[in-house]
Amino acid sequence: MANPFENLSPRPTILQVVPALETGGAERTTVDVARAVVAAGGRAIVASRGGRMVPELAVSGAEHIDMAVHSKNPVIMALNVERLARVIAREGVDLVHARSRAPAWSALAAARRANVPFITTYHSRVHEKPRLKVFYNSVMVRGDAVIANSAYTAGNIRKVHAPQDGRIFTVPRGIDIEAYASVTPPRIEALARRWGIGETSGTVFVHAARLTRWKGQLVSIEAARLLAESGIRDFTLLLAGDAQGRDNYVSELESAIAAAGLQGRARLVGHGEDMAAGYALADVVLSPSIEPEPFGRTAVEAQAASRPVIVSDAGGQQETVIEGETGFRVAPGDAAALAEAMKKAVEMGPEARAAMGARGHENAVAHYSVGVMCETTLGIYAQLIAKRRG
Repeated sequence: MANPFENLSPRPTILQVVPALETGGAERTTVDVARAVVAAGGRAIVASRGGRMVPELAVSGAEHIDMAVHSKNPVIMALNVERLARVIAREGVDLVHARSRAPAWSALAAARRANVPFITTYHSRVHEKPRLKVFYNSVMVRGDAVIANSAYTAGNIRKVHAPQDGRIFTVPRGIDIEAYASVTPPRIEALARRWGIGETSGTVFVHAARLTRWKGQLVSIEAARLLAESGIRDFTLLLAGDAQGRDNYVSELESAIAAAGLQGRARLVGHGEDMAAGYALADVVLSPSIEPEPFGRTAVEAQAASRPVIVSDAGGQQETVIEGETGFRVAPGDAAALAEAMKKAVEMGPEARAAMGARGHENAVAHYSVGVMCETTLGIYAQLIAKRRG
């Protein structure tokens, strides 16, 4: 691939600002882009409150600065303007890229003070109300450019915030295809032991998402109950995701499993430390979010891993999953429709599922690689930096 920085001298320093580096799509993309900046000969800095992905960031050659940029406290946000301004001046930052709203307010002010380009990526949902929230979120379109992670998100940005079209760039989230396509047997076996998957598990459905209501775990549990009620009982449903402190919701999910009579057949397995192996263990991956996904990383990762997916027919997942070819799309929140799609996947058998998974892999390679995403993003950086330097 081309190096977008090759005509920039000196090579640029890019500061990304993200609330934390724990887990999630924004965090994953932050690390991927930082790695690409370093590979292109630039310097990559990330400001966040830290988290489990900081060591990976360091391995990529990027630098991390601990800062409470996640805070919505007005006093701390004001202090962050000063802190970020000092970082920009001290490190010779050429462009600031914010990936969330709270840090974006501080980063915007600091970038404007330093007269360097400021851009954002809209990773989350675009809220249409209430007015105060719309205003708070408007920081995401106040910079020199705003990146939308899907055509669905870009459309919502235009509808709600109406920025100039020339400042909106649609860059689908990219993933490391090879990381999901090549998983060693020892990793799969280790996770199978941890998750309790064996020869008696039947068709394995993996619902991969952090444990929060809008991700649809309760819909999956109800669909599993209906699937069992239809006479298909040789299956396992695994809910793989970090609770992130939502203990009440965890209790609700456990109660729902018990009430559905799914003990032993459905279970929570905790945070997926190795989701590439998790997808490899799955026969089918579920992503039945009850609200539209801005992009829907799970659906693309599963396709990269050559696994059929069943997703909600809304938001970004309408763009990433080809109905009947790489998976199935069902109405959001419709447990009966999800159960029917799960039944169809079971009855397809291993060979047909493998063929569907292979088509999904081809789809991921063609449209959602991390290389394409990073090259496009660095191209936007280069364009803005060259304009400012010129």
